[in-house]
Order: sequence, then structure tokens, then C-alpha cells
Amino acid sequence: MYCCTNNFRMPASCSLSPIFPIFGRMTGASHLHFKMYKPYGMLCQLASNDPREIRKKSFLSDCFTFPEAIMPVGRLDEKSEGLLLLTTNGKLSDQINRAGVEKEYMAQLDGEIPDEAVQRLSGGVEIGFAGKRYATKPCRVEKLDFAPDFPPPDRGIRLGRHRWGSWIRVVLTEGKFRQVRKMTAAVGYPTLRLIRVRIGTLYLGNLEPGEVQPLHITGLPATGLSFPDNPQG
Repeated sequence: MYCCTNNFRMPASCSLSPIFPIFGRMTGASHLHFKMYKPYGMLCQLASNDPREIRKKSFLSDCFTFPEAIMPVGRLDEKSEGLLLLTTNGKLSDQINRAGVEKEYMAQLDGEIPDEAVQRLSGGVEIGFAGKRYATKPCRVEKLDFAPDFPPPDRGIRLGRHRWGSWIRVVLTEGKFRQVRKMTAAVGYPTLRLIRVRIGTLYLGNLEPGEVQPLHITGLPATGLSFPDNPQG
């Protein structure tokens, strides 16, 4: 279990009161929005009714006391980490999921991926989804010549058991279940570590695993979200 309850940092440029009255201008109503670095090994849900899951698993609510009606926008699987947007605005969640907002990931692979495989990923590959074969949409994929500066990997990833891994950047406008992992496996280079770093104009920045930060969201997903208090670094 993660010991990170109320790991909260207020941005320097944010003048919110301690009760976080963040206003969602999309509807004119008061809504709460947060970004979070979801750690590896944590379920992308607030709680569970399954007694075994409660005993064995970690949940988002282990890191912060979120308000009622909060929901994650665009889930990350248990073994993936990085940027997670949470909101009390269900309409905002639906709009982002349907608007084709870009999502950017950094993936460490098992082995040195060749340029040919990168090109295949960019053009779209066939993966399994909902019991059927699915051709992914063309996307942006770039092989990195350096290792990104992230917090140390969780011990559960066990990088030492695999080949030396190259890093790639993947930018998608869709989000099928475990899509990046399935895509890299389809070209013969399974993903060892996967970190989401961006959703639209919202960046992970320098958040640490388990850290939560409030957001002031303006704009519409169709024209691009705006996050005034969201530094890239």
C-alpha cells in the first residue's frame, strides 16, 4: 500500500483558499479538478467493493482525500504510471474522452527498437481489443536518444530481468485499453515502463509519484483545454 495520504502541493501562482474552490468555466458551475502522478501498481479507481482488492490493492484515495463525485478522465492500467486528470465535472470528462485530445506517453521497451518498427507504430498496427482485431490510428512515435528524467522505477517492474531498453515517445488521439503496451508488443518490443506525461495542454511536470495538485481549467476540449496554473517543468 502507498503511504501518501494528502500529498498535496499548491502551485505558487495559485491563490485558492484551503478548501480548493476551483471553478470550471465550461458550465459556469463550481467544479473541482486535480492532476496527479499515479504511481505504478495502483488501481485507477477511488475504492472497491471487493474485499480481496481492498486488502491487496492500492487506490487513488490512498494518496489524497478527494471530494465526492470525483472521477478520473482517461484511465491508466495498474502497471502504468504518470499523469492523471480527475474532475467532478462529468460533462468535461465525456468531452475530453470524445474530442480526440492528444495524450503523450514515454515508454521504456524491452530491447533496442529499430527505425523500421518505429515507422510501423507510427502508421498503425493491429492489436486485440474487445475480443476483436483492431487497427490503431496513425500516431506520432519518436525514438529517444536519451533516458528521460523520471523518478526511479518501482521495484515491481524488475528492469534487470530484461534486455537494455530504448525509450520512445508516443502521442495518441485515441485510448484503447493498454493500447501503447499492445502496440509495442505487436512489433516485438514489449513495454517495460509506461509513463503518461501529457493530456492536451496539461503536463505531468515535476510531480512525484502519489502527488496531487489542484487545477483551474478554462476553455473547451473542442478548441483545446487551457490550464493557467500548469507549468511544463
